Amino acid sequence: MTSEIPLPPKPPARAERVSLWRYAKLFRQDILSAQPARLYRAWMAEFRTPFFRSYLMNQPDLVDTVLRKRPDDFPKSDRIAEGLRPLLGQSVFVTNGDQWKRQRRIIDPAFEGGRLKESFGAMFAAGEAGLARLKGQGDVVEIEEVTSHLAADVIFRTLFSIPIEHETASAVFYRFRDYQRSQPIMNLAAFIPMPRWIPRFFRRSTRANAAEIRTLIATLTHARQDEIAAGTAPDDLATKIMTTRDPETGDLFDADEMVDQVAIFFLAGHETSASALAWALYLMALYPEWQEKLAEEAQAITGPDFSVVSKLRLSRDVFRETLRLYPPVPMMVRESACPEQFRDRDVAKGSQVVLSPWHLHRHERLWDNPDGFDPTRWQTENGKTCQREAFIPFSAGSRVCTGAGFAMVEGVLLLSMILRDYRVEYAGDVPPVPVAHLTVRSQDGIKLRLSPRVPAGDATHTDE
Repeated sequence: MTSEIPLPPKPPARAERVSLWRYAKLFRQDILSAQPARLYRAWMAEFRTPFFRSYLMNQPDLVDTVLRKRPDDFPKSDRIAEGLRPLLGQSVFVTNGDQWKRQRRIIDPAFEGGRLKESFGAMFAAGEAGLARLKGQGDVVEIEEVTSHLAADVIFRTLFSIPIEHETASAVFYRFRDYQRSQPIMNLAAFIPMPRWIPRFFRRSTRANAAEIRTLIATLTHARQDEIAAGTAPDDLATKIMTTRDPETGDLFDADEMVDQVAIFFLAGHETSASALAWALYLMALYPEWQEKLAEEAQAITGPDFSVVSKLRLSRDVFRETLRLYPPVPMMVRESACPEQFRDRDVAKGSQVVLSPWHLHRHERLWDNPDGFDPTRWQTENGKTCQREAFIPFSAGSRVCTGAGFAMVEGVLLLSMILRDYRVEYAGDVPPVPVAHLTVRSQDGIKLRLSPRVPAGDATHTDE
């Protein structure tokens, strides 16, 4: 008799009808478990309060309209950005309109295909350093802490050519860890019109951490400006961005603007990658047969050779399936800039339009086996169709994450390197519960037992 294949864990859904007070309480604890189960089947759902109207869109053509066809008519909501602005300032993540378009014209060239290949050596070096750190951490580790450290190392090596052990880089990392623990991705005060001092009061410690992080980042950007002026700057992402002129105006980012952009590069490039990699490793512990397939495939990794990426096909499918089940950013909020009508419903100007990768990626009317772990789905007709129409872990359209290609290479490489050297087993007593903070993390962490793999031909044999 065979045991039933376990499903990857997901948070419990709330009751269909709850009071506004109960919803607010659930929302503050976790936005995922504050949602009803019907959102996994609904094409569109309306949520009304005395303060705002919100419409969640799961129908693929509606998602396409908001993200790809008419993005200027659905800018990012300023209220949602409120909680992140102390850290991100006027970065590309929170701006809209002409300001955002100018920022993307300067940033995008740094992440073109050729630049990704040039960053691969730094990614590989961060992976090797992470594996070395694991040797001294014991057999059971909190894997989210491990992946956070590893992803931060990748960012600093590729952005500023410094390892995580660098004094300033290390200080940013630890300050950000405190920030991450205190700041949800969306806070309730951002949804409800209130005096501006109220949300600031509740985020006093968060704002202090944000200010410290920005001060540290400023020291790095100013030092890099001096190196650029002296002709001694390394050819990394920071140098590329700081020396790229807007093709329309000829302007460069000034120092303050660069601090804003580095803050979002660190947030997006470190926090999201850490989340996805941690869940991928947990899934490999849950499905050991896939773990062994990836470990075998990973034997192809012998050095910082970019061509190896094309050989890690199974790892890429597993990482993509992880992003489907556990999208690091579970919800994105836009605002209707003009009156609309969707599915015969009037959507007033100023209404919130919510796009939820979490629900879209598990939608019961779109995906085969929506809650199951199946990396082979990407080779099926259903999987290919859904990948085009219902898979948005990096958003889509003009506001797609500029580092999406970077993240896919990084995640696949690091996952493969870890499984090449270690066998992973889940060491917790109960399955982890996904919750949304800055990204989708486990409510109580994810403990994994790591056992070193013995390379072929290295086993010691003794005769007795």
